Amino acid sequence: MLTLTLSLALFLPTAEPDFDIVIRNATLFDGTAQPGVVGDIAITKDRIVAIGKFAMKGTPRIIDGTGLYLAPGFIDLHTHCDTGSPGITDKLGRPNSCYTFQGVTTVVTGNCGSGPVDVAEFYKKIENGGTGTNVAHQCPHNSIRSQVMGNSNRPPTDDELRKMEALVEKGMQDGGWGLATGLIYNPGTYSKTEEIIALAKMSAKYDGIYASHIRDEGMGLLTAVDETLRIGREAKLPVHISHFKSSGRKAWGKCVDAIAIIEDARSKGQIVTADQYPYIASSTSLSATLVPSRFREGDNKSYRARYDDPEIGKQLRTAISDALEGRKKGDGIMIARYSPKKEWQGKSIATIAEDSNKEPVDIVVEIEKNGGAQVVNFGMREEDIRVIMKQNFVTTASDGSTQIGGDTVPHPRSYGTFPRKIGFYAIEEKQIPVEHAIRSASGLPADILRLPERGYLKVGYYADIVVFDPKTFRDVATFAKPHQLSTGVKFLFVNGKLVIEDGKETGTLPGLPLRHKAR
Repeated sequence: MLTLTLSLALFLPTAEPDFDIVIRNATLFDGTAQPGVVGDIAITKDRIVAIGKFAMKGTPRIIDGTGLYLAPGFIDLHTHCDTGSPGITDKLGRPNSCYTFQGVTTVVTGNCGSGPVDVAEFYKKIENGGTGTNVAHQCPHNSIRSQVMGNSNRPPTDDELRKMEALVEKGMQDGGWGLATGLIYNPGTYSKTEEIIALAKMSAKYDGIYASHIRDEGMGLLTAVDETLRIGREAKLPVHISHFKSSGRKAWGKCVDAIAIIEDARSKGQIVTADQYPYIASSTSLSATLVPSRFREGDNKSYRARYDDPEIGKQLRTAISDALEGRKKGDGIMIARYSPKKEWQGKSIATIAEDSNKEPVDIVVEIEKNGGAQVVNFGMREEDIRVIMKQNFVTTASDGSTQIGGDTVPHPRSYGTFPRKIGFYAIEEKQIPVEHAIRSASGLPADILRLPERGYLKVGYYADIVVFDPKTFRDVATFAKPHQLSTGVKFLFVNGKLVIEDGKETGTLPGLPLRHKAR
């Protein structure tokens, strides 16, 4: 008996460390879609160490959470924080304040097929300089294809496909979370389904996902969803549809049919999810909005020269005019960024044309010949947005980028997506339960990405935590004045460190590169 007692004593755990911070009497939402309950939470170093009611350990800092909501830090599955100007690895962009003030603690990059191809190098830059949020990167198909093939409208040769497969495999080995495509953008728009399946198999080999800005979000939505499902089945991996929507007046309501197709696939065992930003406008380049892909092949010089070609230029103008007809002759397309004429920023194509005494197509041609522009396109309807956000397989994601203010007029989603969904639609309008909205921003994206030890309030998980006031957690950014930080976040912890304290930035950059590891 004595020997047994001594043996057990050798393996007794050491005393648990004292708490660093305890938040008391907050309403806790754990990320599972369960209703919130009042309780306490304790943090030691970078981890959650106690939840609910527990005995105090040490002399921690006490934060009174009375009347506040406490949730897992939000995970944005779809951002372009890696490709914006400034990007998250630039000195000015590293705090990523437009996201932290939304309660976001992790952003996912490489989306729409664009971003750094060298995952290891990108992660090293984040690690060396720090960021306000964690960053998880995907292997970007467009950038990979461009590196191997340029902007070519043709299938890859066997050798080129092998090179692309090798780049995806290297990216996954270096910690990438999956393959991401943007099938309306160059050069990914020129790829056939079989090419994507071959590359998606490299992601599947390392337990990654396939995320896609699908080939058509308008009248061809259902066919594009079918293609995504096929890729998932044949490559044998989970698929995720980025910024799920029905775009264009003629396509309004098609999202209901797309939901039915997705639910049918899910009922048969296929893993299919999607994300959404809760706005009636999208944002992308003017060329991707109005110029058919067949005219966008090659380098920028070749593209611009086509406008002056007697035959091709006429075809281009006809195609752009036809596209404008379906968009109220440019009335629903607002210029977000165009450096040659900044006075056009914030105005619609139709307004600029009227003020200039020109046709809308003339304005588009002028912009494209001078380097193109970023636009905001008002192409969705409110009813579809509300239907989509109620789906259990849909997460909240901004499709935004790191912003620091300035004279541009970008989409407000970079500043307001999460408080708009949670604060406006859930708390204020009661379109969805608060616990559902919070899960769509925390536990669900963590499950989709297969992100370990984040996305939930659980003992032992990383202390990525947002504490916000439900009365004031709202988006302030508007389409006219987008550079406005959201309100209501009182405290934001990233890896246990305070990034926002009493509603103000602390200046700390505790965000980390999150490297995926195959199971």
